[in-house]
Amino acid sequence: MPTPEDLRVFIAVVRKSSFSAAADELGSSPAYVSKRIRILEEELATRLFQRTTRSVVVTEEGERVYHWAQRILDDIDHLLQEVSITRQMPRGALRVSSSFGFGRNVVGPAISLLLVRYPQLTVRFEVFDRLVDVASEGFDLDVRVGDEIAPHLIARRLASNHRVLCAAPAYLQKRGQPLTLSELAQHDCLVIKERDHPFGVWKLRAGSEEQTVKVTGPLSTNHGEVAVQWAIDGRGVVLRSIWDVGQYLQTGQLTRILPAYSQEANVWAVYPSRLSNSAKVRVCVEFLQEYFANLDGAGTP
Repeated sequence: MPTPEDLRVFIAVVRKSSFSAAADELGSSPAYVSKRIRILEEELATRLFQRTTRSVVVTEEGERVYHWAQRILDDIDHLLQEVSITRQMPRGALRVSSSFGFGRNVVGPAISLLLVRYPQLTVRFEVFDRLVDVASEGFDLDVRVGDEIAPHLIARRLASNHRVLCAAPAYLQKRGQPLTLSELAQHDCLVIKERDHPFGVWKLRAGSEEQTVKVTGPLSTNHGEVAVQWAIDGRGVVLRSIWDVGQYLQTGQLTRILPAYSQEANVWAVYPSRLSNSAKVRVCVEFLQEYFANLDGAGTP
């Protein structure tokens, strides 16, 4: 197939009616121009010019190729311009994912406001109970809670966050307040299998010390909001993000236990390629940073 460069050389020769004048315009040698025209004629299997010692005249077939070459190069220029605009202006379809509860309660409202600021965007927002591979599943952005991020992905921290242990006052009155992490093994713990959570294994840190405890209980779920509601109902101890339980701790519906312990679980925007490659992803990440900065730490604007 003819290359864009050969078509540009051909157009220059047609306009100048001279190989040497075309070479001057292109900043190349007459030999290079002659070679590219010869290759183009071989690829198209037609003669493009009638050459004499004093002039170069385009043939009838060359005229037809000339008009097609102009259209092709115009389309290429428009394509490059469109890509450049897309990198600078936020427009087009954006696929965003997140987890069930956090996505519904925090990310969803943020996406709604994003469209107010950037009406040329269209967003498809999906929530999952598993970790999404943004690169292979076709997502532009995943908003996740948790610090385990694959090395082939790019991430920007949107907000600091941690998970805490808590239970309802009624449960603690009945079962007692655990005084050590190991005592959780004797309590009813509400186990969550959600995204990056290891099922029934809680890793918590107190200062520089990290401990792991294996927990069990009669209730388990793959939905964090369900587990939080069970905790409020007095069914057991839950390990949950401060974004999810902060409001219940403030109202007294839940009580934090073993407050020296927590689990780091920051909020991240994860995406497969650099933000400079896509204006729509860049403005979304920047907007989310601004949005999270204006929340009070319990997910409330």
